[in-house]
Amino acid sequence: MGVPQLDGLEVVVLAEGTGTRETKRGDQIEVHYTGTLLDGTKFDSSRDPNRGDPLAFKVGSGQVIKGWDEGLLGMKVGEKRKLTISPELAYGNQAVGPIIKANSTLVFDTELVNIK
Repeated sequence: MGVPQLDGLEVVVLAEGTGTRETKRGDQIEVHYTGTLLDGTKFDSSRDPNRGDPLAFKVGSGQVIKGWDEGLLGMKVGEKRKLTISPELAYGNQAVGPIIKANSTLVFDTELVNIK
């Protein structure tokens, strides 16, 4: 499958994963991530000391923003990707909390921990 191509989504592979299994729609996965705005302001991270656990969700089920559902396809365990996600594939014209303003482009450093 490889790296997804979609308007509004930039995917950069930072480190290759291992094994032959790649994520596909319907897989239950676990991902560590750090989310920032384009200016580098951090708004969330699964690696924060008070959290520490990766985020678990089903790929392609709408449990996360569309940029994640698409941008994490084709990953192997241990792979690290940087996702730059346009507002249309993130939260659109909705503000989320005090940091993410409406129409924000989001950047996520992600690492696939597990495919179940």
